[in-house]
Amino acid sequence: MKTRILLDTDANNEIDDQQAIAYVLLSGKSFLIEGITVNRTDNGGDIESQAEEAERIVKFCGLYDQLRVTRGASGSFETISKDVLQENFDGIDAVNLIIERASRPEKQKLVLLAIGKLTNVALALKKKPTIADKLKIVWLGSNYPQPGEYNLINDQESVNFVLDSTVDLEIAVVRYFSKSGTGAVRVTPEALKKNIAGKGPWIKDGVVGRHGGIFHYFGDYSINLLNNTHLYGDPPSRALYDMAAAAILKNSRWSSEVTIPAPILDNGNWLNRPDNKRTITIRENFNEEAIVKDFYTTINQFVPAKTL
Repeated sequence: MKTRILLDTDANNEIDDQQAIAYVLLSGKSFLIEGITVNRTDNGGDIESQAEEAERIVKFCGLYDQLRVTRGASGSFETISKDVLQENFDGIDAVNLIIERASRPEKQKLVLLAIGKLTNVALALKKKPTIADKLKIVWLGSNYPQPGEYNLINDQESVNFVLDSTVDLEIAVVRYFSKSGTGAVRVTPEALKKNIAGKGPWIKDGVVGRHGGIFHYFGDYSINLLNNTHLYGDPPSRALYDMAAAAILKNSRWSSEVTIPAPILDNGNWLNRPDNKRTITIRENFNEEAIVKDFYTTINQFVPAKTL
């Protein structure tokens, strides 16, 4: 059975956002796409810039006529949450889409793959708490048990709200340069050029890239993004954080997992709550070789996903 996925992202940041979107949209043998929602984080411009970049990737995947990118929250959970029962509020379209898709009469839970801040997710749970039983959230975020990480610090209150809900929650940890996090799943410009140049669906009219130029294949655009990104390490490379989180939905054996009592954030630091009966899953120790290989295979042997 294909996994039902709704993708929630801040698409206009690092290259791993675009890699993750394309990976999911071109994994049609594994995934059924129920929507893409975007939010605004500190980098990448306003909500329109985030949506436009997501729309670029949808175009590269040949799905632009079938899949709408839905605008979500620009502000924080703390600021918006008091208004969720009003007729209009910041992020309402994304929140309503999450609620609508989660509420469909399906036996299989909707997987909400969150690869940005958790604002849209938390607002949906706040507005309609009953969807918690119908959702599984996989969030790319945090350096747990260490503090910090981009997606987390962009809206810490939303993280705490989700942690204290009853929703099924898995956290694919980042941990930047640690071997145990998604930060260990890395690619070099040379590897991308060798493996995905000229790959992906052929887009006849081309797509204008974020940094200019017209591209006819996602593979070529991906290489362009990497060439316009700061690289780190030896050899110089970039982590595919978000794509790694998507990959474990295809094969859970590509990471290890541990179930823990749900912690809480206290002034930016993790506070463990060993007596908490509410549990969550931490995903760590990602299989870099298998995940990167499947990314290349997916772009080369793509099967566009069906959408609703």
